[in-house]
Amino acid sequence: MTEKWSTEELKASVVAYLDMHHKDLNNELFVKKTYYTELSEKFGRTEKSYEYRMQNISYVFFLMGRQWVSGLKPAKNVGSNNAEIIERLICEVEGKSYIGVAGFETQVSTFKNKEILDIPVGIAKPTISSGKVTQYTSDPKVKAWVLKESQGNCENCDSLAPFTTAAGEPFLEVHHLKRLADGGSDRISNAIALCPNCHREFHYGQSKLEKINAIYAKVPRLIRE
Repeated sequence: MTEKWSTEELKASVVAYLDMHHKDLNNELFVKKTYYTELSEKFGRTEKSYEYRMQNISYVFFLMGRQWVSGLKPAKNVGSNNAEIIERLICEVEGKSYIGVAGFETQVSTFKNKEILDIPVGIAKPTISSGKVTQYTSDPKVKAWVLKESQGNCENCDSLAPFTTAAGEPFLEVHHLKRLADGGSDRISNAIALCPNCHREFHYGQSKLEKINAIYAKVPRLIRE
């Protein structure tokens, strides 16, 4: 059969994964191989292919901030298109609103892994996509560049990232100094990489204005908007 996975096949894989996930959370016994065999017989792909696809789904779960099925370590070589499709299917099967993090974060990961990443133009006026959750259009190259530039260190306190993610990367969060909701741009001149503690302080800290002034003085690329 062709290498391309149809939406039907991906949905069947997601349904199988979610069934395992439910049983895993409820400490019910199940055999992963049984699911792979059923999918293989239905679609004609090898059982190993489905095992790896389940690991891709685990990676999407990781990007969504959710716990994945035990023993199915996230495998990030999923591709941004498939990651987006898988997230949509997860939301569809569970009857939840689509958030849209997986495709974006997979693009970020792809750009970060490039040996040379040119300074991105970014988006001067991010557009809003409305639904049950308001979201702004972001450039994955901007997030990738900022994280790559930080070299795994918080740009505020200079501390190493507090932990390594399941994808094997230092965990830092990208913060827009002028919020997108306030008309800020999605450009490297308005974005910094922060450890979670500093990120929360920039949002909620008593001295956040002093922190903002200090970071503008510290990081040359930043420009007030």
